[in-house]
Amino acid sequence: MLLTEYFANLVKGIEEYSKTNLIIDTDLHIDSRTEKIGVTKGVITFIDDSKLFFTEYLDVRYKIEKLTYSFHFQQIDGKLIFRYDNADHTPRLNFNSHKHVSSGEIVQSVIPELGNIT
Repeated sequence: MLLTEYFANLVKGIEEYSKTNLIIDTDLHIDSRTEKIGVTKGVITFIDDSKLFFTEYLDVRYKIEKLTYSFHFQQIDGKLIFRYDNADHTPRLNFNSHKHVSSGEIVQSVIPELGNIT
């Protein structure tokens, strides 16, 4: 897959969700570093004023690989609902891809796609 295809699919997915009237605002930034490496960064605001902040650093040379990512969903008051990421932790976790939940627990997870985040 080309990086431009990935970006086009991302924009299309956001536009489709916007048609449901669940999204009231989007702010999306796309940065192609090379033909095969790029960054997406954005904020999606939902009708209850909750926000999903996301960043993906992508390498699509051989397959779609999210080198680093974060999908942070929070309530209007800033309280965490959940966050998926692969950031290093201290003390070190036994897994890279993980999800932070509102209770403060960190659980192993798969690398999410924007359209499948829950």
